[in-house]
Amino acid sequence: MSTQTIEVDGLRQRYGDFEAVRGIDFSVGGGQLFALLGTNGAGKTTTMEVLEGFRPAASGSVRLLDADPYRNRKALRPRVGIMLQESGLIGDLTVAETVDLWRDLHANPISQDEALKKVDLSDRSGVAVRQLSGGQKRRLDLALAIVGRPEVLFLDEPTTGMDPEARIGTWKLIQELVAGGTTVLLTTHYLEEAERLADRIAIMHRGEIRIAGTVPEVVSGHGDRIAFRVPAHTPIDTLPALDGRAPEITVADGFPAARYTVTGGDPDGRAHRSMAVLLAWTAQRNVTLDRLSVRPASLEDVFLSIVEDQ
Repeated sequence: MSTQTIEVDGLRQRYGDFEAVRGIDFSVGGGQLFALLGTNGAGKTTTMEVLEGFRPAASGSVRLLDADPYRNRKALRPRVGIMLQESGLIGDLTVAETVDLWRDLHANPISQDEALKKVDLSDRSGVAVRQLSGGQKRRLDLALAIVGRPEVLFLDEPTTGMDPEARIGTWKLIQELVAGGTTVLLTTHYLEEAERLADRIAIMHRGEIRIAGTVPEVVSGHGDRIAFRVPAHTPIDTLPALDGRAPEITVADGFPAARYTVTGGDPDGRAHRSMAVLLAWTAQRNVTLDRLSVRPASLEDVFLSIVEDQ
């Protein structure tokens, strides 16, 4: 028996002549959160649908809890929670009635009170679903996904439409579920969400996984960022090269700004060496750099570099 809760090996999926997923591989261990990121149309939702058992894989191997999720969907369903991008909530039912309806579908559900408390909807129990805000409906979707005590939880854009307070509360709940042993596969467009929650991530683009690993592993090869406002009366072509590269020039608040991506040498020393070169240049020209900043690459930098590369 595999020690991995989710295993994807060479998965391919087509819609007619269009290949939405092009031979991807990844695995998720028990009690881990894996974030599947990517642009719209990258293949994330298609991958989720195969793992959830809604469609068979065109080719490749997919295993969920050591079983084929499509062929064994009936047996796996009680062990899995799913939060889709768009729910099919019945608008005329109250929040409490909706939770009770889902509870009736499970052998050992959590109580209605507990489900609503976890997603901070206790005070909305008697309200019709159609009267909820978009963010509140997403929180109700999450309550329905966890009401059956799932071993595996699929979350497709779970915090879309939530205000910052509700989003943070949802993150805390997800972290508690993972700490309790639930395996979570998450898709999200909020990169901060993935950085905060994920044990490991993969970034998809055009049906392929372009990079995968822990967040530190993923960002480590993408260098540090040095940026500053170009000093007045300083021609752009006189700015120094750092790490062998000329700066990228943008306009911020009506002023030209320079940004460098430095990747050469060891991670601990590359920014220090480049800063030494830059400060020597400022001393030579007797100029001061306004809004000077130095920071490591972020997940957003990696994401954008993958998209812009194409």
